[in-house]
Amino acid sequence: MSYARHLRESYGLPVFVFPGPGDEKGMDRLPEADAVAWRISSDTYDAEEAWPEAFARFTAAVDTTRVRAIVVGAWEDAYDSGPEEIIAALTAARAQLPALRALFLGDMESEECEISWISQGDVGPLLDGFPELEEFGVRGGSGLVIPPFAHRRLRSLTVETGGMPARAVRNVAASDLPALHHLDLWLGTANYGGDCELADVQPVMDGGRLPSLRHLGLRNSDIQDEIATAMASAPVVARLESLDLSMGVLTDQGGAALLGGQPLTHLAALDLHHNYLSDALKQRFRDTLESAGVRLDLDRGHADEDDWDGRIWRFVAVGE
Repeated sequence: MSYARHLRESYGLPVFVFPGPGDEKGMDRLPEADAVAWRISSDTYDAEEAWPEAFARFTAAVDTTRVRAIVVGAWEDAYDSGPEEIIAALTAARAQLPALRALFLGDMESEECEISWISQGDVGPLLDGFPELEEFGVRGGSGLVIPPFAHRRLRSLTVETGGMPARAVRNVAASDLPALHHLDLWLGTANYGGDCELADVQPVMDGGRLPSLRHLGLRNSDIQDEIATAMASAPVVARLESLDLSMGVLTDQGGAALLGGQPLTHLAALDLHHNYLSDALKQRFRDTLESAGVRLDLDRGHADEDDWDGRIWRFVAVGE
């Protein structure tokens, strides 16, 4: 099951695909600049134009001073070439984008480029170059660099990977993000570069640098049991409204530790879908939390075990 899908909305706005080259009818029917999130893309294979060329057409056709959200889709040869020219084009146009509040880099589905094949780069210039951003997201962990950064306005940070580099995890944890309300990290698997350990995410669970955090997702991880066990006593949990530990290799070991730790009944939602929990433990979660009004997701996205060569193999939801 692949969870990497095109965004349907950003910053509360529906995503609109900016027409490709030669689509004159599409260009005649553009929405108001501030009414949509603009998805600008090229083609991964046999592109008719490079992404910066598509962006140049966009800036010539749309009142960019009113644009509130941009979604960067596919770029040419994304499996082999990083987004450096895209980042340069966006930062060069920042004076033309005074209303930009949301930016997502790498909105590709598997038919365009598998999530762990996406060649990413250093997103620091985007985070530094747009101090008014409130939402930022990136998809793809190969070559991903997130330096430690300070951002006073950022409310939502999403990193979707099949394998998030440990240094990027540590740098997010070390960043100064006083307004951050929503943090969602797909940590991934060692098979695709996800080399972080529990110590790398521990500062996030301590929560000292994230005073405004209300939603935390640490998911799609092959160390999900360790994360769930640590979350049972993590200081940040008490102030969360929702917690997402889904999509990873969560077994009864981690699930029982989480349920037996600090109370979770204050949460509005707990997402544990795609798990390896026994039916008995799932029922314990339901009996404990649903009766308290917690919205619980245990079953969406079934996780399958493989029995091969005398061993049980379990997998994260999103790897390749």
